[in-house]
Amino acid sequence: MDKRENMFPAEQPFVDIKLGETSIRLLGTAHVSRISAEAVEHEISTGKWEVVAIELCDSRYRAFEEPEALQRMDLFQVIKTGRAPMVSAMLAIGAFQQRIADQFGIEPGAEMRVAIDKARDKGCLLELIDREIGTTLKRVYRNIPWWRRVYLFSGLITSVVMDEDIDEEAVEKLKQGDLLETTLVQFSETASEIYEPLIAERDQFMAAKLRQLAAGKPRRILAVVGAGHLKGLEASLLINDSDPGEIIDELAQIPAGRKWVKWIPGLIVAFVVVGFAIGFQRSPALGWTLVVEWVVINGGLSALGAGIAGGHVFTVVSAFVAAPITSLNPTIGAGFVTALVESYIRKPTVGDFSTLRRDTSSFRGWRHNRVARTLLVFVFSTIGSAVGTYLAGFRIGQHLFS
Repeated sequence: MDKRENMFPAEQPFVDIKLGETSIRLLGTAHVSRISAEAVEHEISTGKWEVVAIELCDSRYRAFEEPEALQRMDLFQVIKTGRAPMVSAMLAIGAFQQRIADQFGIEPGAEMRVAIDKARDKGCLLELIDREIGTTLKRVYRNIPWWRRVYLFSGLITSVVMDEDIDEEAVEKLKQGDLLETTLVQFSETASEIYEPLIAERDQFMAAKLRQLAAGKPRRILAVVGAGHLKGLEASLLINDSDPGEIIDELAQIPAGRKWVKWIPGLIVAFVVVGFAIGFQRSPALGWTLVVEWVVINGGLSALGAGIAGGHVFTVVSAFVAAPITSLNPTIGAGFVTALVESYIRKPTVGDFSTLRRDTSSFRGWRHNRVARTLLVFVFSTIGSAVGTYLAGFRIGQHLFS
């Protein structure tokens, strides 16, 4: 395979690679650059490309094509199926990117919008080559130890709570690399752990997608990708010893969690229940002390979380009541109860869904928008209950073994 590396006019890097009879140009772009958008428009306008492949997955593509899709979101199903944390994380990431757009007047992903529109105008076949963002985030989550997950999640929460301006250095990084990578690194401080699933695996995935496209024998393919992916994509395309379908299937799987982790909730429940039994056996006073501390600590922290999220007073009360009970039942969480109570008392309106993307760019907006606030109540009350479970369990141990 022949390859050539050069600089596109307007300083856009690209790599040309030959796969059999198919010529592929990897055009590296900056996701927050007007120049990149202009370069993409110019390149497609030449009319020499049969296929335009873009660094988007189906979900992100639909966000471009159907910006009103959030208005059709079934909030109850999101909560019921346990997708509230994922949806909240996606909104937090989107909020970070929206703040960049507002602060610097640059729209993230403009070059992808241009690629979609110009490909249609020129009659090019448009192909999505990136891995589903939900799969990528889940593989990132699985790839880092639990204490690192705390950093990542707390970073996302901080991005919601803090309305500070984003510094120029962060924006410059966005101009040089991958938008999703830079966003998560900004939140997590775990760049080394997230690199493999976030960048290297996606390079392999997109390369496999391009090899599948080339197998259909189009003459010329233009791949519009973030500049941070050029080297990895080039290297992956030059490796021809693996079946692309197998690579795609493998990298699209969600790794199973460690089996012993699944036992933790049950072990905690057993420890607490046994602790209560031992406490009452020693003396009724000790037993009731353990029960009261379990309720106050667990329920109190969950209620605090619901309150910080801006939950209704009845939602806060429901958190206090539900958390001590749901923590002893691993099949249901306090967040599920509080989110249902909040959404019932303050039913989201069509207007809440229509302004969701804009409102979530600030913490005030999260608390004002009924959809966002319900998700925030779910997350914060869940965190409060989880922290309360461990603290209360520790207190029970102190009483029994001191």
